[in-house]
Amino acid sequence: MIINNAQFPGLFYQKFGAGPAIVLLHGFPESGVLWQEVWPGLAQNFTVIVPDLPGSGGSSLGNNKLTVETMAMSVNAILEAEGIDNAVFAGHSMGGYVALAFAGLYGQKVKGLSMVHSSALADDEEKKNNRRKVIELIRKGGKEAFIKQMVPALFSPATREVQPGIVDKQVARGLQLDGDSMMAYYEAMLERPERREILRNSALPAQWIIGKDDTAIPFTIGLQQCTLASVNFVSVYSNCGHMSMLENKEVLMNDLNDFAQYCNNT
Repeated sequence: MIINNAQFPGLFYQKFGAGPAIVLLHGFPESGVLWQEVWPGLAQNFTVIVPDLPGSGGSSLGNNKLTVETMAMSVNAILEAEGIDNAVFAGHSMGGYVALAFAGLYGQKVKGLSMVHSSALADDEEKKNNRRKVIELIRKGGKEAFIKQMVPALFSPATREVQPGIVDKQVARGLQLDGDSMMAYYEAMLERPERREILRNSALPAQWIIGKDDTAIPFTIGLQQCTLASVNFVSVYSNCGHMSMLENKEVLMNDLNDFAQYCNNT
């Protein structure tokens, strides 16, 4: 399905199932297709909304400056178009940043936040500088080299050894993302503020999906945040990096289902 309006021309999303809503927000350098191994199980109990964030998949980047807040606004446009008043949000990596921004803008519409290999922290100066270097690399034509180096590092050593085809497929999908979108996403991520207070100051339940072998959101960083909310669901996956929806898909699907059921029954 596609939404066209002045702020978000060509905003694509998919919808599955019926029941209370759960929104699945993808990370970088992905699109909503990232969740395709997870959404069939969730659709047995929920209305599953899977956006392509502006600039990815079937959604155009648009003419406005891309920020995590404008990405959150694009998700709200989808919910309004569907007549959905509230939902559970599951955000992978960058998608978690967008989910937190959504909670800051539209808190009354959020039943719970699942942070799937994501963080409420802002980038530190080292990470901001690294992002700036990547932006410059892509600007100079280095997109392919960056994706071929960056994407395999998102997976655990076990996955890279035993299931190299999964890694290769993700590299190919990452290369489909336009360079302008890549730079816009990295700008948006390095400019985002920390949002721990959203979890501390609300009654929202939070879920933390942590990969033991995650190098993008390290295990120790994930653990430091898993007491921020008043109610926290915490799952630590062994032999899993940053991509549990591919590396540990059945367990992730069950954990998301359990969390969403809790959020809708309390």
